[in-house]
Amino acid sequence: MARIKNIDLPKDKRVVIGLTYIYGIGPSRAKKICADAGVNESTRVHALTNDEISRLRVEADKYVLVGDLKREVEMNIKTKMEINSYQGIRHKKGLPVRGQRTSRNARTRKGKGKTIANKKK
Repeated sequence: MARIKNIDLPKDKRVVIGLTYIYGIGPSRAKKICADAGVNESTRVHALTNDEISRLRVEADKYVLVGDLKREVEMNIKTKMEINSYQGIRHKKGLPVRGQRTSRNARTRKGKGKTIANKKK
């Protein structure tokens, strides 16, 4: 079983797809890691040898991933909130940060709709 950065990669998937299960690795970075490690992208995870797994681990360690990356993102958000930037204010209010409209949708950020008493339709 391949385990990289304390995450078990799915056995029946290709290596490139399996690497994307690690937080911070997308398709392009997964391809780069495979190329640098000298592992064939179409190899299934269960067919990897111990040597190939160790080379993938070494290549993955060159990037900021999983816990460190999550911590870094949270610190960036906290910094924006502390300096009262526009994005920080939007984070505090629980509104969309990146310029989306709020008059119609934005339910993911705003939460369930609130009913207003005596509002005419």
